[in-house]
Amino acid sequence: MSHSTTPNFSLPGEDRPEMPLLEASANAQAPAAAPTAAQQTEVPQPAQYGNWQAPVPQPIAHGTQRPLPAHTAPAYQPLPMHQQQAIGQIRSTGLAMFLFVITLGIYGLVWFYQVHDEMKRHTGQGLGGGLGLLTAFFLGIVSPFIVSAEVGQLYQQRGLQRPVSGTTGLWYVLGIFILVGPIVWFVKTNSALNAYWRSLGAS
Repeated sequence: MSHSTTPNFSLPGEDRPEMPLLEASANAQAPAAAPTAAQQTEVPQPAQYGNWQAPVPQPIAHGTQRPLPAHTAPAYQPLPMHQQQAIGQIRSTGLAMFLFVITLGIYGLVWFYQVHDEMKRHTGQGLGGGLGLLTAFFLGIVSPFIVSAEVGQLYQQRGLQRPVSGTTGLWYVLGIFILVGPIVWFVKTNSALNAYWRSLGAS
């Protein structure tokens, strides 16, 4: 009695595959293994080159802004005195004339020094206190012209009409023979200067 056998269709020299087809197909369709918790939290370290380490960007929370780079503030430089618009002092015309008389003219030198000094500090221009005092002491006849001219320039620099000018000094020179001229000159000049300081808030 003969036994039937499955015919072998393999060609001579051909090797059969070791893994069955069903097992190979199952392995191909199997999903990849999920990463472990250690692998998920692992942060790659930046590469180092010598002593330099690449910066790691920091996460920014939603709604926040990156800090702006700090800039060094420029050092504060105080303004010159004339740019601060220093205001002079109000001097009573009557009291100044009284002091001039009882001090035999000495207060006149003090007045010239103070007035020139205040106008110099206010505008940065003019003779100034020291030079104004020397001019009044050695060239007394010239000082009335200079003071009145500088007072008029205060008004002119602010676009105002000058109540006095250099020619106001003629009251002092030409009126000295009638004794009233110097008084007229002083009243005009000192009153104009006081009015200017008051317009800036002096009291």
